[in-house]
Amino acid sequence: MLPVLAGDGPFDVRRVRPYGDQARVCVVGAMSAPLGGDRLRIEAVAEQDAHLHVTTAAATIALRGPTGEHASYDVHLCVAEHASLHWLPQPLISAARSNLRQSCTIELAPTARLLLREEVVLGRAGEGPGRLDTRLTVHRGGRPLLEQQMRYGPGAPGWDGPAIVAGHRAVGQILVIDPALERHPPQVRLFGGDPAAGQAALTPLAGPAVLITALAPDTVRLHRLLDAAHRTV
Repeated sequence: MLPVLAGDGPFDVRRVRPYGDQARVCVVGAMSAPLGGDRLRIEAVAEQDAHLHVTTAAATIALRGPTGEHASYDVHLCVAEHASLHWLPQPLISAARSNLRQSCTIELAPTARLLLREEVVLGRAGEGPGRLDTRLTVHRGGRPLLEQQMRYGPGAPGWDGPAIVAGHRAVGQILVIDPALERHPPQVRLFGGDPAAGQAALTPLAGPAVLITALAPDTVRLHRLLDAAHRTV
């Protein structure tokens, strides 16, 4: 059941076929966005005992706008007691000369479950990326669980060096939060034998959560690494 489903501006929100007791929603881009100067916001709430799956119809492309201002794209997710949310958008592409600040803020009840997957492509074919600042903030039961901030592109010191992307163009992560992980926490693991072809790391967090992070030269290899690591959780 979807008591409220509304979109405006560049976002058209559509119901898709449910899967079991999971309601499914697809966000469709109605126009090019985010452009420089845009202020965008998406909110999703899974109320008590609800199960919600949200994806997007296509990749999001950050482009240079008519002004020199940055664009902002804020996502706010809330998951109530015994509810679950799968937040699985298509990749974000940071095109040359774009400037985007993206944030994702998540509030979880203690018994809530979350599956979040994010992928970023740094530049289209044959070009470098624009400037991209991302921030992920997660609270569970009112307490901090994860605070993460990354900066890529022009003006971000060392972003393409060995400490961050090491020359790769595709970056991704999967965050799994589930009370069941308190009983069976996974071990730290590394996936991918050749760093030049991409690698992924699976890391348990201080809570019933697992964070998978991956780097790869392209999205095909990024998907393979993320999928392989996710299957082990």
